[in-house]
Amino acid sequence: MTKPKGELTLRTLAMPGDANAAGDIFGGWVMAQMDLSCGIRAAERARGRVVTAAVQEMAFALPVKIGDTLCIYTDIVKVGRTSITLNVEAWAQRYLSDRMERVTDARFVMVALDADGKPTPVPPER
Repeated sequence: MTKPKGELTLRTLAMPGDANAAGDIFGGWVMAQMDLSCGIRAAERARGRVVTAAVQEMAFALPVKIGDTLCIYTDIVKVGRTSITLNVEAWAQRYLSDRMERVTDARFVMVALDADGKPTPVPPER
């Protein structure tokens, strides 16, 4: 079994309202959790507001089921002048189990914004 890469940024429970009639969690919900995680991690690094600029290819290897805990791991792989690129992995901790399975991964590009909503330089790392 491989292990997640990056920092655990978000954990949340997959609920019936997030699923289709077969009990599979909607892919859009998983992607939204990944986006939230990137926003958290990039805002911490930028020390300010960020927005999603791009999401690169995403394919689902396994479904997330009702009751699973979705664990999102983020890894900052590049900091540009105004952008932060993150590799993101979504893992499902299966219901009432210690078993973890990678569901999907993607690369997100976030852009730092100033108070007027314009791209602003990412400050140096502390």
